[in-house]
Amino acid sequence: MKPASPGAGTGTRPAGRPVSRQVLADHVYEELLASLMDGRLEPGAAVSIDGTARELDVSPTPVREALARLEHTGMVRRVALKGYRVAPVFTQEDFAELMEARLAIEPVNARLACARLTPAHLAELTQAVADLKQAPRGPSFAEYRDYLEADERFHRLIAEYTGNQFMVAAYAALGGQVQRFRLFGGVGITDAEHAIAEHQSVLDAFSSGDPDKAADAMAEHVRRVRGRAIADAPAG
Repeated sequence: MKPASPGAGTGTRPAGRPVSRQVLADHVYEELLASLMDGRLEPGAAVSIDGTARELDVSPTPVREALARLEHTGMVRRVALKGYRVAPVFTQEDFAELMEARLAIEPVNARLACARLTPAHLAELTQAVADLKQAPRGPSFAEYRDYLEADERFHRLIAEYTGNQFMVAAYAALGGQVQRFRLFGGVGITDAEHAIAEHQSVLDAFSSGDPDKAADAMAEHVRRVRGRAIADAPAG
C-alpha cells in the first residue's frame, strides 16, 4: 500500500489545515481496496488494524471504519476473536448464486426505473455509459478503477430511479459482491467490449421508454456476465 500523506496520522495537513475523519477513512478505504484488487492482500490473509494504521501513518480509527465498509462489500470478513481476514475468491457456485440474485433484482429495477424515467435520469445513464467507454482498462486497479466506478454507477442509478427504498437496499447488498470476481486476478478488465455493448443495449432500451424492453435488456446483460464470470471462476 502507498503511504499516507504527511500529517495523516495526526489529523492535520502539513500547512496545519485539519484533515477530517471522513477524509482519513476514505483514504484508508481506497488504499485497502487497491491492495485487495491488485492482490497484494491475498485471500485468507489477516488484515491487522494496528499494522495497517502504522503503514498508512493514521490512527486505528479510520482503519476500523474502512474495514467495516469493506466488510459490507464482502471483500473482507470479521472473524470472532481474530479480527479481519481477506475473503476467499468466488467459486463457480458463488458466482451462480450471485447472478441468480442479480437476475431476480436488476431486471425488475430496470422495468421500474424505465417507467419513472426523466430526461435528467436518461442524461445520467448516458454519461455513465460514455464514461465506461472512455475509461482505461489496464491490469492494475489504478488503471481500471474508473471503469468499475462507471459500471457500478450505471447499475446503482437504475436502482435509485425505481423510487423504491427496498429495491435500492437489495441492490446495495449486492453492489460490492458484484465486483468480487475481479479480485486477485491482476489482469484488469477482460470483457470490456462485451460489457460496454450490453450497457449500450440497456441504455437504448431506456431511451425507447419501454419498461419491458429495459427489463429484457438488463436480464440479457446479467445472463451474459454470468456466463463470462462462471467460465473464469475457480471450481468450488
